[in-house]
Amino acid sequence: MTGMTSSERPLLNRRLAEFGTTIFAEMSALALRTGAINLGQGFPDTDGPEEVREAAVRALREGRGNQYPPGPGVPELRTAVAAHQQRRYGLSYDPDAEVLVTAGATEAIAAALLALLEPGDEVVALEPYYDSYAASIAMAGGIRVPVTLRPDAGAFRLDLDELRAAVTPRTRLLLVNTPHNPTGTVLTRTELTAIAELAVERDLLVVTDEVYEHLVYDEAEHVPLATLPGMRGRTVTIGSAGKTFSFTGWKVGWVTSPPELVTAVRSAKQFLTYVASGPFQYAVAEALALPDAYFEAFRRDMQTKRDILAAGLTEAGFEVYDTAGTYFITTDIRPLGETDGFAFCRSLPERAGVVAIPNAVFYDHREAGAPFVRFAFCKRAEVLKEAAERLRQLA
Repeated sequence: MTGMTSSERPLLNRRLAEFGTTIFAEMSALALRTGAINLGQGFPDTDGPEEVREAAVRALREGRGNQYPPGPGVPELRTAVAAHQQRRYGLSYDPDAEVLVTAGATEAIAAALLALLEPGDEVVALEPYYDSYAASIAMAGGIRVPVTLRPDAGAFRLDLDELRAAVTPRTRLLLVNTPHNPTGTVLTRTELTAIAELAVERDLLVVTDEVYEHLVYDEAEHVPLATLPGMRGRTVTIGSAGKTFSFTGWKVGWVTSPPELVTAVRSAKQFLTYVASGPFQYAVAEALALPDAYFEAFRRDMQTKRDILAAGLTEAGFEVYDTAGTYFITTDIRPLGETDGFAFCRSLPERAGVVAIPNAVFYDHREAGAPFVRFAFCKRAEVLKEAAERLRQLA
């Protein structure tokens, strides 16, 4: 079979035709083949807290979650999510009507966009963006309208005038991510206030991906959009256990929003996975109740790892942009005499024994992302030190 039917119609739905195998699969395979250190895909190389892992084992043994959990998520986790939002941000949500558990944040994003978009609706998203955003908008029949974050004074910044200009009468929602993957930018209260004012003025829905909420560094502050005036009623906030507790394989995410928005998202979600991660939901409920000391130690540890890798990248000759949040560093390869991030990343395992991701995959405007390359620092300190040592060969 040639991949074409007898009518010459492609097998793959045309909405997905532009999305081949993800760059993460390609680069992870390259890491395996070459034995390179994989700083491409954003997964930790150690598990999270032992007491959280034991909570999952306990749930398995006690038969909690081994059969289908409730559609909205187990009550214990929904209660824990609501308590977390109240304790951290003063946001009050009803666990029964305003919290929905999903198969990771990726499903939450897909379900929200499938539920809230009609074909032809425009979605304004901050570029570069996580690759599932573009695919989910496409599957929903939406039209993505990128607003590009650009380097300015050592970090990536949002142009608020450009954002405002991107909104048209066809705009249905804003898709916001802060702390921002892949650039490491954390939107400021001033920027978020401007986004909120725009959403209220133009009566837009907002889907906000806040999975890195606990990974903010230095003087940065994570401000949930839903805390700002006029936003709680129009915002779908997405969170995740994978990034906060280093159990990315468990695939436990959640949505918090008003009842009518949760109902809409659940209507799509029930036909995606229906339910997932039963025993892990009970474990994550316990994880969210860990003392503040856990979250602070986790943040401090990740900041130390950021500093190890940033120093190595700087010494290797990259321009290194400030990472105020997430566990990614974006670099510019032009000081190394390179301009093509794809070619650079495909050659890097052979040249230096390290795998990274070309940021251009996160752009509609590929040329805008061409010289930028992302490295993940959610690895053991000794691995990062070895990677830094290998990268120094480039200098």
